Amino acid sequence: MTVLTYNGKKKDFKPGSPLKNACASLGVKPKYSCKKGDCGSCTITVGGTRVKACVGKVPPEPRLKSLQEKGLEIK
Repeated sequence: MTVLTYNGKKKDFKPGSPLKNACASLGVKPKYSCKKGDCGSCTITVGGTRVKACVGKVPPEPRLKSLQEKGLEIK
């Protein structure tokens, strides 16, 4: 399981599951325009990597123990 955090809220998610569902359950509200990943309006940062939330997947659990406990931050 991958831990994602947003504004201090932590939740576990199955790697490879849709990122848009993870965002919704954490309260992240990116703008969705094309819903195909073409426009980039839904781009968020997950653990320092830019990802398009409409087509992105939850990343695998990080190998660093400190990141496993703290979780990957969503911005």
